Amino acid sequence: MIAVQGVRTVLLDIEGTVSSLSFVKETLFPYARSRLPAYVREHEAELGGILDEVRQITARPGLTLEESIAVFLQWIDEDRKITPLKTLQGHIWKAGYESGELQGHIYDDAFEALQTWHRSGLALCIYSSGSVAAQQLLFAHTTRGDLTPLISGYFDTRTGPKLEASSYTAIAQKLAAPAGSVLFLSDHPGEIRAAQTAGLQAIRVERDAATREDGPAVHRFDEIAIDSQLA
Repeated sequence: MIAVQGVRTVLLDIEGTVSSLSFVKETLFPYARSRLPAYVREHEAELGGILDEVRQITARPGLTLEESIAVFLQWIDEDRKITPLKTLQGHIWKAGYESGELQGHIYDDAFEALQTWHRSGLALCIYSSGSVAAQQLLFAHTTRGDLTPLISGYFDTRTGPKLEASSYTAIAQKLAAPAGSVLFLSDHPGEIRAAQTAGLQAIRVERDAATREDGPAVHRFDEIAIDSQLA
């Protein structure tokens, strides 16, 4: 059990923390990749801004639609966390969630903790490399129902890279909260170090034995004791 005090906001990573890595890697990503070419061709007009971002990032202003599709697929295969790709994936997942083909996975202990923390008056926010739109879709269409009423804020790569301390400083500033009053939960040691460098409290969530490292960690959210009296 790890006890923390003075927490006003719990900032949560998604993959490997709130939701299983297997759901993201074996369901969401393949779903988006398989449907991406057809989706981009069918929605070219409404994706103009995203396609322009790709041209800017690649420094290829003359990039054709088919070449843009190839770039997206390459980024997926390279596991690149690039904003226009994440935004496009969010559009594709939206269609999947709304059709009922997709339902977001949430760990049982995370579901229980989110409800408990919300009832206690803590603010719950998400910080993920997936776009804000994709985050909202997942929490709105989980196997445990619509959890968006529990979440008060969402942050993605537009705030900054998750391995840089400045991103966590920016989040605390946007929350108008002292850095030390924010508790960040993630399975990624590098993200934990970056958050701690920014002055946040941070706990590593170690759900997968393959990710184990030295240092304090929990396996489940019910191993975290947050002081119920807000600072």
